Amino acid sequence: MDAFLSNLLIEAEYIIRLLVAAICGGIVGFEREKRQKSAGIRTHIIVAMASALMMIVSKYGFFDVIVYDGISLDASRIAAGVVTAIGFIGAGVIFIRKDNAVGLTTAAGLWATVGIGITIGAGMYILGLLATLLMLIAQLVMHSKRLKVLTVLAGTISINLTKHNLKAAEARRRLEKEGLILKNLSFKREESGDLILTASVILSKDNSLSRLISELEEASFLDSAEVYIVN
Repeated sequence: MDAFLSNLLIEAEYIIRLLVAAICGGIVGFEREKRQKSAGIRTHIIVAMASALMMIVSKYGFFDVIVYDGISLDASRIAAGVVTAIGFIGAGVIFIRKDNAVGLTTAAGLWATVGIGITIGAGMYILGLLATLLMLIAQLVMHSKRLKVLTVLAGTISINLTKHNLKAAEARRRLEKEGLILKNLSFKREESGDLILTASVILSKDNSLSRLISELEEASFLDSAEVYIVN
């Protein structure tokens, strides 16, 4: 009976670790989902809880076999494998648009969430909770209006210079007047003979997304435009 109660208490401790890891993952995921990122609350909860589970198994799951002679285990192997494996998920939320990478912060957050799950799975509650708090503070502070410069509004635009009877220099001047900073320009001659200008652009720090959308709507010389946030 005493052995049963002892095992029950141990299992309860493991369950608490899973729950705490899930809560911490949910906190980080809430901030990401609020900003409509590809990996939100559910993804972060699953990542944190699964990494905590694997850490618990890595640390305690082989007690029944290590009693035999000739058997030795490295408790860090599963944890190392989890850290490596999360790279596949992280890569899935990163998108390359022209010369801009989108989703790096979300990918880094998933990687850090694995660290939180492993930490809590190892029983280091205070360290795991502190890491969660620091991640949340970092995300909120870096997205504050005072540090808006750290968040870049970027995109690509396309202009049919022939159709709009524009020179490249004039098109660039108009775009810069709208608050857009051109990073790269490329030209393509269509079979019809039309010259197409494509450019990667970023929005100047004193502008806003709503203002940008309004300005692009009024820019009749634009044939297509795509705007996204790089952070």
